[in-house]
Amino acid sequence: MLRNHFETEHNLFRDAFRSFLDKEVVPHQDEWEEAGVVDRSVWRKAGEMGFLLPWAEEEYGGTALKDFRYEQIMCEELAAINEPGFMIPLHSALCGPYIAEYGNAEQKARWLPGIIRGESILAVAMTEPSAGSDLAGMRTTAVDKGDHYVLNGSKVFISNGLLADLVIVAAKTDPANKHAMGLFVVERGMQGFERGRNLKKLGMKSQDTAELFFNDVKVPKENLLGDAKGGFLYLMNMLAQERLTNACGAVAGAEAALNATVDYVKERKAFDRPIAHFQNTRFKLAEMRTQIDVAQVFTDRCVMDHNQKKLTPEVAAEAKLFTTELLCKVVDEGVQLHGGWGYMWEYPICKMYANARIQRIFAGTSEIMKEIISRGMKL
Repeated sequence: MLRNHFETEHNLFRDAFRSFLDKEVVPHQDEWEEAGVVDRSVWRKAGEMGFLLPWAEEEYGGTALKDFRYEQIMCEELAAINEPGFMIPLHSALCGPYIAEYGNAEQKARWLPGIIRGESILAVAMTEPSAGSDLAGMRTTAVDKGDHYVLNGSKVFISNGLLADLVIVAAKTDPANKHAMGLFVVERGMQGFERGRNLKKLGMKSQDTAELFFNDVKVPKENLLGDAKGGFLYLMNMLAQERLTNACGAVAGAEAALNATVDYVKERKAFDRPIAHFQNTRFKLAEMRTQIDVAQVFTDRCVMDHNQKKLTPEVAAEAKLFTTELLCKVVDEGVQLHGGWGYMWEYPICKMYANARIQRIFAGTSEIMKEIISRGMKL
């Protein structure tokens, strides 16, 4: 389906980013997958090219491209090469905005230039062993000690957990109020801040996903973002953009999986004819083609609404729910149409299948998305 969503400058940006990925990412994907982490040097190279926080003001080294379509393009191109470890969207579209939105002038001047250059890699730490989607149930605490806070607790499933130089940590600040929490920027090397193992996962093998531990970490007051009790609201305010980011990557991932499957069924033969000639194959692919086109139009509309600050949490939840469920359906059908080869790691569809499953869980499960949508319907 022809998309009229992008303008000339967006297409030029896509060409530049695609060339960057072809040169700096694709040749290293197997190596990163084996290592369980991407090389830090690729972050610095991305920073040199202006791909990190492109929306940031020029005074910090950004290019002031305040248009979410640029983030969408990067989500799409990373999905097209099936690269889950080099998480520019996490760095630029999820973590960076917390500092830009809730950081003061001194904090932005201190942190943003290094973040934009790729010298300081970002992560956000919300999830805990006993608290996933239920943020109010977190147990990590930050106690006010005058000129600093003392942070205690642990986090789990933290993307960029090993690489991150700056981790935005959510912690309870008032035992009497379960929604009172602050966002604290914990820096690499702070005493008491420890990283656990690189967790072994079903997919996303090149993504360093780790446990983080905070044992009497002294966090200066200067590292608190915004109000010490306003963190819950800050997190809620950012979730719509996070879920839109998920949707952009999910629908692009579905497109990539469909393309890989179409290529395979045209070449693979059974009973002396290409698999593509069987009615079941054609009908399955036609159904996927239709659903992906519908999802793409909806996602593009959400991006434009977000640019105008009109995207609601409910609609963002709809986008995340529909596209991630669709992605998992498409990769599953793709594996089935590949037959036994679809179960082999050497085939892209197998890796796509493994990488896709988490999409229905992180940034809020599909069940949580349905809860948000139904509340918007006043049910």
